[in-house]
Amino acid sequence: MGYVTDCVSQVVLRPVLAADERSFLRLARESRDLHDPWVRLPSTSKSFATYLSRSERGVAACMVVCLKDQGDIVGMVNVNGIVRDPYQRGILGFAVFLPYIGRGYMSAGVSLAIHHAFTNLDLHRLEADIQPQNAASLRLVRRLGFRKEGLSPGFIKIAGCWRDHERWAITKDMELPAVPQG
Repeated sequence: MGYVTDCVSQVVLRPVLAADERSFLRLARESRDLHDPWVRLPSTSKSFATYLSRSERGVAACMVVCLKDQGDIVGMVNVNGIVRDPYQRGILGFAVFLPYIGRGYMSAGVSLAIHHAFTNLDLHRLEADIQPQNAASLRLVRRLGFRKEGLSPGFIKIAGCWRDHERWAITKDMELPAVPQG
């Protein structure tokens, strides 16, 4: 995957690289309180290497959202758990980094990731599993056209606790969020 650009919001979506480790880990540490208890991001060199290897094995597409001009990493988006025929689906994960919260960058980045998943990864379905108390992520997927499919009690273990998650999904045949072409 190369760069995918949203010209209006001035962000690009690109694969996470080994060269991103230092910045990514610093941003993840600085944003830890923002993400707790929703998600755990790589926090050590070892966990970052494991994170990178998921893309190399083809079970995930791990990407970063960057400012187009400056190149600053503003967040990350993953398509995890990619399953091929007959499912052609993946599970979307995303997180913004401080100080970029509330600027619309993640809306643009996740929109780019949706188009990348359906166009370049040839998936049919993307799922997003979100804890009911995570209002910001729920607003984001709702705004981007995902439909709520249900609630799964004790669905994902995060930080040693089994947490309930709402299941949201979007399919290739639904109305997709607009991505301006540059």
